[in-house]
Amino acid sequence: MGQGPGRLLVWLYGVFTVAAASRSVVQMIVDFGRAPLAYVLSAGAALVYAFITYSLVRGGEQARRAALVCCAAELAGVLVVGTWTLVEPSAFPDATVWSDYGMGYLFIPVILPVTAMAWLRRAER
Repeated sequence: MGQGPGRLLVWLYGVFTVAAASRSVVQMIVDFGRAPLAYVLSAGAALVYAFITYSLVRGGEQARRAALVCCAAELAGVLVVGTWTLVEPSAFPDATVWSDYGMGYLFIPVILPVTAMAWLRRAER
């Protein structure tokens, strides 16, 4: 992955993969019935993060395009879930990684895909 922004993106996506996966697994084991939608969405976010991490590490044009598509899907997910949690908070008795646009994670979930897409677009040239 080289140096600089690419390496930082791999590191951040790796950290978010572990954080989202760990959180969702623990929540699903401990109290799945409390907020199944939130826990499943967090697990889905972990899968998206893992695929983006893998694509960034793998490199190459095909992996770059796959990462770009996944980052766009990630951003859409953050915007949809973030808006949903604000409009209908009762649907989420517990937070997801993407709740309130990632406020619980210092808004990194909404900033990260935008940054990654910009970097991947620049790397395309």
